[in-house]
Amino acid sequence: MKSLLRSPFVAALLGFLIWSWMALVAYTIRWKIEGAGGARGSLAGRSTGIVLACWHETILMMPSGWYRSIQGWPERRKRLAMMVSLSPDGIAVANAVLRLDIDVVRGSASNKKKAARDKGGLRAIAEASMRLREGGTICVTPDGPRGPRRIASAGAVTLAQRAGAAVVPYAVSSKPAPRLNSWDRFIIPLPFARGAIVFGPPIECPREASLTDLQQALQTGMDTATRRAEELAGYPATPDPDGAAA
Repeated sequence: MKSLLRSPFVAALLGFLIWSWMALVAYTIRWKIEGAGGARGSLAGRSTGIVLACWHETILMMPSGWYRSIQGWPERRKRLAMMVSLSPDGIAVANAVLRLDIDVVRGSASNKKKAARDKGGLRAIAEASMRLREGGTICVTPDGPRGPRRIASAGAVTLAQRAGAAVVPYAVSSKPAPRLNSWDRFIIPLPFARGAIVFGPPIECPREASLTDLQQALQTGMDTATRRAEELAGYPATPDPDGAAA
């Protein structure tokens, strides 16, 4: 399977299909957007950029925030970039993201052990840090690429600390939306559904701050933003409406 996913033809075909679905749901879902002003204010008040942290299960909806909100922010100084896993299935996702006119940084910001072993991962972290210092925006999955599901690792806040950036919890939800039986309960958003995009309050990440405290702040921010996005999309007010979304 890995060799098949690495095939240029298969990766290009999957990339086209993923891109098509990402664009379709971005433009047809009836989105409610909340909290964008806080993220814009953070960008306006700093010379560095921001890290957008979004759960792995919502990858197909991640670009929706770019199309429906971020690309129109006058405070935005650089192109949006997405951190995509170095795993074989990341090739197709990278191809899809590039078609969306979003830059790709190949590596795993949330897996420090993997980055330490892999020169590509180290280069990706260096590139992401440079983009942030230049005022760019980087989208990462703090529970990716392999989980645990909805548990924020230290990768996003560590990246922000290196660049003097802030982390913005970024939650996306839609209803109805089937889920796969995967480790992250991956969401397949449906066109013309109801949806919500929520930007949580920015989390400043100074170098002197405790990494544990920042990681906990991100977890709390992600949990709060996720609950709010799911509520706006029409799910019951529960910690994790897995059954409702299945």
